[in-house]
Amino acid sequence: MAFVGAIALILITTLIAGAISQRLSMPAVIGQLLVGVILGPGILGVLQNTELMHVGSEIGVIILMFIAGIESDLDLLKKYFKPAMNVAMIGVLLPMLVFYVYGQMMGQSFEKAIFWGVIFAATSVSISVEVLREFGSLNTKEGATILGAAVVDDIIAVVLLSIFVSTFGVGDASESNLLISTIWQLLYFVGVVIVVKWVTPILLRIAQRLPVHGSVPIISLFLCLAMAWLADAIGLSSVVGAFFAGVAVSQTKFQDEVSDSVSSVGYTFFIPIFFVSIGLDMEFSGLLTNLGFVIIMTLLAIATKLFGGALGAVMTKMNWHSALAIGSGMVSRGEMALIIAQIGLSAHLLAKNLYSEIIIVIVLSTIVAPLLLKWTLKRVKKNQPQKAE
Repeated sequence: MAFVGAIALILITTLIAGAISQRLSMPAVIGQLLVGVILGPGILGVLQNTELMHVGSEIGVIILMFIAGIESDLDLLKKYFKPAMNVAMIGVLLPMLVFYVYGQMMGQSFEKAIFWGVIFAATSVSISVEVLREFGSLNTKEGATILGAAVVDDIIAVVLLSIFVSTFGVGDASESNLLISTIWQLLYFVGVVIVVKWVTPILLRIAQRLPVHGSVPIISLFLCLAMAWLADAIGLSSVVGAFFAGVAVSQTKFQDEVSDSVSSVGYTFFIPIFFVSIGLDMEFSGLLTNLGFVIIMTLLAIATKLFGGALGAVMTKMNWHSALAIGSGMVSRGEMALIIAQIGLSAHLLAKNLYSEIIIVIVLSTIVAPLLLKWTLKRVKKNQPQKAE
């Protein structure tokens, strides 16, 4: 029953912290992230990142991205696909280059230095999605570009991770495994098109006829979890599958019904667990010894994504206000970078003595990201109040 008590504590503290954050004109998610830092092993040690906590967190981020997909405008995502590609590509290349150079300066081997770049090339857009929803900016050109870039970024990160683990890592990975994984991922995206166009509308119409209360939201959640599981099984992030499941639902007449039902489940239970779990990875042992390293890495983590994403947006003739908002939306590393760092440690591509510091940098960049995004979105609304068509 200890887990039940932990959930009760998470729900009440995130509610209070979110309310305080908004009173201080900050995104509510900032308070929720800080709850994890304060109650976690880093400070009070009241909460631990147990297996049950991890599962709750996984479901939380899946539901969050499913809701983002439901509330997204598919036509807008298509319209801003080219800017999204640019943002993703440059937003990956710049961190790769900068962190490789810094790793070499810090005396890391070639593979370890470039793996720093792989870690910080990843983006976790789930935190940014919450800020975009809070500010009503999900269906704007900035929101559509951030969401599109995040999907592309995730695919690039998975490919890079596969290549580096198979080439330099210690493990069973091989070139044939990478080729098979790539083929499965391509087939997955073919399947996504089929699910969006045909499977989802048929399943939801059948669900509507079933004499069971909530049958449409239940079938929608089935699609969400199934597509998330399949994405994870073939090496993609589960949030990619959840997002496209949401997009599929958004193309049907059941969009509002599903959004209302799933939001009530997500925001009252699973999503707070996800936000808190990010903070639980923060530990401060040995921080003072490597404080300079942590500060420099955090600044590089923020700057490379911010300006890399912004440059990609400017190249497609967006103004600097929109470009900086898009770059800000790509700063958060979150669970994607944490997973890559863990895999890198197992494959001996990440030095053990720097692992804790790398985790701190990932969490710090994730906490800073929503503040940065809020500030840039305010500038966009001030200088360009009209929404994209």
